[in-house]
Amino acid sequence: MELTDIAVDASQQSQEKDYFITRNGKRYAGVHLLIDLHGASHLSDIAYIEKTMRRCVEASRATLLHIHLHRFEPDGVSGVAVLAESHISVHTWPESRYAAFDVFMCGDTSPEVCIEIMREAFEAERVDVQEILRGEVHE
Repeated sequence: MELTDIAVDASQQSQEKDYFITRNGKRYAGVHLLIDLHGASHLSDIAYIEKTMRRCVEASRATLLHIHLHRFEPDGVSGVAVLAESHISVHTWPESRYAAFDVFMCGDTSPEVCIEIMREAFEAERVDVQEILRGEVHE
């Protein structure tokens, strides 16, 4: 086998493992949702937050690798669910009834399902969402 054959093989393998998404005529690495919950509840309940994050992972068809949450005294939680497809992170301000979630997923997932799960679980009065297409390819 010659060096040029190895380069071609590596190129073909790279193309086979391309996890970029193509939807609506756009090609990108993944969807990053910035989800702000206002007038929310359960924001110091670490077990409840973990359960809700796990529901999001399952419903979005993502793969959970690790979850770590930290409870602050007297109130608040911060943490991340590390996914094979990226992550879900959270930081809460219970005294202001506000939570900030980041949901970033690539591959064959549905991160948008997390919006309604979070709205209902945290009984949010208002939900603001920003969507960013990460790594968008401009051809």
